[in-house]
Amino acid sequence: MVRWGLAALALMAGVAAAAPSPSTAQLDHIVDTTAARYHLAGVAVGVIDHGEVIYTRTLGERVAGSGEPITPDTLFKIASHSKAMTATLLARLVEQGRLRWDTPVRSILADFRMADPWVTEHMQVGDLLTHRSGLREGAGDLMLWPEPNAFTRKDILHALAYLKPAYSFRAGYAYDNLLYVVAGDVAAAAGHDSYDALLRREVFDPLGLTRCQIGTWQRDRVGNVAQPHAWKDGRNVVIRADEATIPDITSAAAGGVRCSLTDMLTWARNWLAPTPEQLRWLSPDQRQILWTPYTPMPISARRRAWDGTRLYAYGYGWRIADVDGQLTVSHTGTLSGMYSAMTLLPDRKAGFVVLINSEAEDARTVLVEALTKQFTSPDDPRDVDGYADELAHATKGSHEATITPSSQAATADELRKHLGRWRDPWFGAITVCPQGGTVRFAAAKSPRLTGTVMRAGQRYLVHWDHDDADAWLAFPQSADGILHMNKVDPAADFSYDFEDLAFQREHACD
Repeated sequence: MVRWGLAALALMAGVAAAAPSPSTAQLDHIVDTTAARYHLAGVAVGVIDHGEVIYTRTLGERVAGSGEPITPDTLFKIASHSKAMTATLLARLVEQGRLRWDTPVRSILADFRMADPWVTEHMQVGDLLTHRSGLREGAGDLMLWPEPNAFTRKDILHALAYLKPAYSFRAGYAYDNLLYVVAGDVAAAAGHDSYDALLRREVFDPLGLTRCQIGTWQRDRVGNVAQPHAWKDGRNVVIRADEATIPDITSAAAGGVRCSLTDMLTWARNWLAPTPEQLRWLSPDQRQILWTPYTPMPISARRRAWDGTRLYAYGYGWRIADVDGQLTVSHTGTLSGMYSAMTLLPDRKAGFVVLINSEAEDARTVLVEALTKQFTSPDDPRDVDGYADELAHATKGSHEATITPSSQAATADELRKHLGRWRDPWFGAITVCPQGGTVRFAAAKSPRLTGTVMRAGQRYLVHWDHDDADAWLAFPQSADGILHMNKVDPAADFSYDFEDLAFQREHACD
């Protein structure tokens, strides 16, 4: 097991220099320039230094064009920041003696099974949190997204046995969501209550995260909720807007929490400058366990060039790295139309929170870098535009494959021998059947995954109705063969894990 103590990291990273706090004018410039350059619908930023909130800034609207401003109390989807909250919930249960980090998962969830029987028996509670299970990156995520869908947590437990490993157990890193859902089930079983109820009782309430939401809730009763946006035809457009009732979602423990900027700053201060009461709520020993690096992560060329990073690893719900010789603990959150980040510099008791309700991957990258440098390298001459220009140059041409190949609708006649109902052991049933002069693909449990089958040269693809990542269809040559799928754009989000699907034909179309 790869595990380094924080004391060793401190020796490597050094102690943060006692540089002055960044000024309001500097921070305003960073936020305003980023928001303008990337046409953000809305953004909320908060900065902490020496344990105190020194800056908050909110720009834009909850719904573009509505006149409803983003405020510090506006709720955003925090996505994968939920993972740190799930890990913290488990730490609370460990302190209460309800489980141990090395407890075998099977001893808590009897139905838990991985594809490898040895891994099934030896997977421990801590392993669920470290992205080293052997699963392919994003394996099984089609049961979580796109939403809404009809997959349950029971479906996920069933599916794990059919997801083939991409590497050996504990032998590498690949980002995973399903096992965080399992971790939520472990918490529920050990805590004798639902995951949602436990998270409220053990995390939200003790810390005073008064606006954070999980489970089912009423949008208008809670109020002040940001909606996700995409930039289309020169303007911000709401995508996948909330209904009046926000449902409890299967992915809750991996990415289902919503919080405000005020909540997230409270959450951050608990880690940077905990009060005596907070240290009684979660002990220093458990805090160190959560921030211990367990799984080494790849270090990109950009991270090496921008930050001089030599260590990058995953703990329990957190990423640990050195930036310009200083220790950082961080995470990001990504859902369609919602991007967020939290970066903490424990040695200085400093950090920041970023919440954005736009498609904003590059904006988040630039904003995080510019804010981090205020603490780690305040004399760095690059500003927002400098980082943005470098990023744009580095990624130029990298998304050319996102253009769907020239294609035309396939006919029922040319696909006659492939028409019918197909089934994958974890994703369930799909149909490839004639409809209105075209051939339509439809997933039984994921209603957004419907689309038209297209022919591109000698190949076939499905073009989805809802702007999801198009997928190639590799039909088998024999009647009893396997239908495989893979992304048309290899750089599309890894949660479109079409590569993990293997459909067998069951019968003809009804």
